[in-house]
Amino acid sequence: MLEIKTLHDLRDHVGATLSPSDWVEVTQETIDRFAELTLDDNWYHVDIERAARELPGGKTIAHGLYTLSLVPGLSKQIFRMSAHGRAFNYGYDKVRYPAPVPVGSRLRLHMSVDEAHDERGGLMICRTFLMELEGSEAPALVAVARTLAL
Repeated sequence: MLEIKTLHDLRDHVGATLSPSDWVEVTQETIDRFAELTLDDNWYHVDIERAARELPGGKTIAHGLYTLSLVPGLSKQIFRMSAHGRAFNYGYDKVRYPAPVPVGSRLRLHMSVDEAHDERGGLMICRTFLMELEGSEAPALVAVARTLAL
């Protein structure tokens, strides 16, 4: 766990890959709750019986956006700030889902600090998030995120 005062301190860690988060299990309950919240109830996410018949591996799969939505919470296990300033999610340059995430899988987040430069009156921080899928050579997620720290 990296301890920093503010997001501006990530400037000192450009080029570093930080220690990963803990593993988190993807359950059918969390998939169903995400499907309900997002109105995305496609059968391959929520229909256990049909998935058993029709999907490789016979299991439902998590939404790609569910995997992406785990990033903010799991990144709290990678670094901790003692003084929160103002910061805004500026967006993602790239989001890819190289491997499907079957129910029962375990995921953990890796983060590298790619860049930090002055922009728009603050510090633009670019980080790459990689969601490791236990037992898979391919990750479940690769996302390049931009955060503007003021």
